[in-house]
Amino acid sequence: MTKLSVNINKIATLRNARGGNVPNVLQFAKDCQAFGAEGITVHPRPDERHIRYSDVYELRPHITTEFNIEGYPSDKFINLVKTVVPTQVTLVPDAPDAITSNAGWDCVSNYDFLKDLVNSFHEKNIRVSIFVGTETENILAASETGTDRIELYTEPYASNFAKDKACAIKPFIEAAQKARECGLEVNAGHDLNLDNLAYMHKNIPFLKEVSIGHALIADALYFGLKNTIEKYKNALK
Repeated sequence: MTKLSVNINKIATLRNARGGNVPNVLQFAKDCQAFGAEGITVHPRPDERHIRYSDVYELRPHITTEFNIEGYPSDKFINLVKTVVPTQVTLVPDAPDAITSNAGWDCVSNYDFLKDLVNSFHEKNIRVSIFVGTETENILAASETGTDRIELYTEPYASNFAKDKACAIKPFIEAAQKARECGLEVNAGHDLNLDNLAYMHKNIPFLKEVSIGHALIADALYFGLKNTIEKYKNALK
């Protein structure tokens, strides 16, 4: 089964735009779980423009599914993860001013750095996933760090899906199969939505988790949160 992890950053963005506590990030996370999501994802950034570090601490006792914290491994981020001890940490090579994730790791050049991080998080029994593209050399290097999983950066797939979905999915099938051969489990995320998710899942049925935020929150404006989560879960059947 491929699990659906809902990234709730956009709910925090909406809250922060007005101040106060509407919408309530904690309640939204609880509702996502109640409506069937198998995980909650947060991506705290240095400027805390959406999820705040304080949100992560507040959320932790209430996440009864899987808790995935993703982000660039700065010292502050590393300390947060080790203190909160989520189910999974996803390491993303974001610049501090990045609007959203836009590339996977160069695991070859950053091999020692990533290997040390993996070992450090494993000491706290935290599952580690490294955000990567489809390049074979990066998947091989990631596997040698000792990471448990990779997360495939799926924006290129989403961008090319409408033009030629078979061509768009091909490098991701090959990358996922290569990762599996290396003993890695595979997650996926970025720009997945109700148009392209089912086709990806059909072609890579062994995905362990998809992390979806922006599209899911946007769909919830029209369909309601409960119905939207059901639609995404149906796409993963």
